[in-house]
Amino acid sequence: MIGFGILMIRPAMTTLALKRYFARKRRTGRRIGTAGFTLVELLVVLAILGLIAAIAVPQTIGYLGRAKSKTASIQLANLGAALDLYRLDIGRYPNDSEGLEALVNAPGDVGNWAGPYLKKQSSVLDPWERPFLYRFPGQNGEYDLFSFGADGQEGGEGENRDLVSWQ
Repeated sequence: MIGFGILMIRPAMTTLALKRYFARKRRTGRRIGTAGFTLVELLVVLAILGLIAAIAVPQTIGYLGRAKSKTASIQLANLGAALDLYRLDIGRYPNDSEGLEALVNAPGDVGNWAGPYLKKQSSVLDPWERPFLYRFPGQNGEYDLFSFGADGQEGGEGENRDLVSWQ
């Protein structure tokens, strides 16, 4: 037997086998038994992945921002429900000095406190890790419960808009 690269042929079939081998090599452009991608193919795939990432990442970041605003709105509703439960038990809403802390820990001078009305201390923080603002008596209702949004300042639009309980 004669060794010829990967191809092993018998001496009697040498000419015919070599013709077939080289005919297949001419058709495919590659040696038989080799596989893989060329550098150009890899670069094209990387360029396509880069374009997809350039389009998808800003969309995903936008969804994340909107999700924080929606989370804050849901938290405001939950805090409002906890405040209402507190009022049912105590007969009044927490005053400004007690604040939202009264929903988690019993104020010293309250006798009928049946809390905690919130499971976690972190429930009084907005999605941007700042405390929700509470005012009693409120200017827009019995109490005012609000967050200044992503920028932490009054006013703004989009993610920076104020989130309030009275609207």
